[in-house]
Amino acid sequence: MQTGLSCACVVELGRVWISYKLMHVNIFGSDFFSGPCKDTMTVSNISLSFRNKAVLAPMVRVGTLPMRLLALDYGADIVYCEVWRISYWEVLGTVDFVTPNERVVFRTCEKEKDSVVFQMGTADAERALAVAKLVENDVAGIDVNMGCPKEYSTKAGYTLSIPKYCPFELSTFWASLLPLYHAQGGGMGAALLSDPDKIESILTALVKGICKPVTCKIRILPSKEETIHLVKKIEKTGVAAIAVHGRKKEERPQHPVHCDVIKAISEAVSIPVIANGGSHDFIKEYSDMGVFQRATGASSVMVARAAMWNPSIFRKEGPLPLKEVMQEYIKYAVRYDNHYTNTKYCLCQMLREQLENAQGKKLHAAQSMREICDIFEMSSFYKEASALLEVKIPSLEVKDQSEEDPMEDADVIKMAVRFDKREYPPQITPKMCLLEWCRKEKHPQPVYKTVERPLDRLFRSVVIVAEQKYRSTLWDKSKKLAEQAAAIACLRSLGLPEGKRSEQANHLDNKRKRQDPELLNNGEHGNCLATEGTCKKPHVIPGASAANAS
Repeated sequence: MQTGLSCACVVELGRVWISYKLMHVNIFGSDFFSGPCKDTMTVSNISLSFRNKAVLAPMVRVGTLPMRLLALDYGADIVYCEVWRISYWEVLGTVDFVTPNERVVFRTCEKEKDSVVFQMGTADAERALAVAKLVENDVAGIDVNMGCPKEYSTKAGYTLSIPKYCPFELSTFWASLLPLYHAQGGGMGAALLSDPDKIESILTALVKGICKPVTCKIRILPSKEETIHLVKKIEKTGVAAIAVHGRKKEERPQHPVHCDVIKAISEAVSIPVIANGGSHDFIKEYSDMGVFQRATGASSVMVARAAMWNPSIFRKEGPLPLKEVMQEYIKYAVRYDNHYTNTKYCLCQMLREQLENAQGKKLHAAQSMREICDIFEMSSFYKEASALLEVKIPSLEVKDQSEEDPMEDADVIKMAVRFDKREYPPQITPKMCLLEWCRKEKHPQPVYKTVERPLDRLFRSVVIVAEQKYRSTLWDKSKKLAEQAAAIACLRSLGLPEGKRSEQANHLDNKRKRQDPELLNNGEHGNCLATEGTCKKPHVIPGASAANAS
């Protein structure tokens, strides 16, 4: 369930900003459903059918790339996902959807290009259309969430900001959209069910405004008659299909799913109906999807919790042992750099009642992807995958540097490195480690000089330590990241620890644990170690823009 909008259909591929046409539509059917595949919707000469499909439902925190890929491996035809703004990361070969603070919330890749449906949360037709136009070339279909009952969907307000590294032409376009994106309170998700006119407005705008098929996902209304009236109104907008969660907005998974209402909807409209909500009462294995489909008279079946518990629910041959499924999930999570907290969350959903055993307790306590792999006897895989990723990173180095680049000094020691805060304990950074080493060796404190590249507004820093300059060869999205990368280049060149979790003994952690009396008695020294902000501030070379140095 998508609950907010902050999107930009802009892709950074090397140094060129382009519309990256990743997704193509060619969704293949499966054979567990009864009846022929009749109505196929043609959009811009591309055929997309929503009949006879096994669908992975959109799920907050669960429907990330590893889960979607695993569901496709096991037989799912369509997978629903969440979407934000787009950038292309060459190392993983992925298109990343990130929040304005650069946190990746959605990642997609070539493997799922034919199957991904973008679900948006919206309460405004103009906003919905503006975002849909930005992402339609990157997805197989657009869906509007009209069923999420959570307050963060029905009551939360959202804003849209111009992408930080957007070229002039696109930033001008985004500026023209800003009046549409002022924060507004609520009205998304299940709140739309009480406003049929707004539903009609949103769906009509999308159907007429984009070339990809449009669907929506609803919950049933208090009465069958009200629900039938609503879905007929939805059908008239021209949507390609409608997904129906067979519960009212106040009902929860423990309440029985209303198959009779879904069946009445299926009989009342001619477009495909996708039945959802059968995990608790019906779906325990692949063949049960057919039972649920026949009980509801629906065209397709959408599975949420049963797939969350074991994605191999989509296997025609039957589900696989949970250990095997979890190991395959972890492989995708490592290969595509899924954050360990999200990986741990999804694995905990699979373990369920086994969370209290020894393995479950270890998983709950895990603080890194490495620890998760150790728990599931995958240490060797983690090392091999990490090594491959490290080999790919230097390929990002920008080869064609400007002759006027003031950073191209002959005496600079260069290294292709980036800073990833996930690899470091809280409150510990490479800059902090370098500062401590300089004080210990009685060197002047490090001095950072940063430049901003006008073409794409990326940053790169040089750090001067003991009259020697060090920097990364890679450009970063912020001045802070560039400075940390420079510190890493210096530390690695000198063979010094940089504070990473993976280091067997973290120097700063150990020092703090020992409660070094000398450090505690030296207030000035302790303050500099506690926070970089109290030490000399780095500066930007004159003439380089510092508008986005944050």
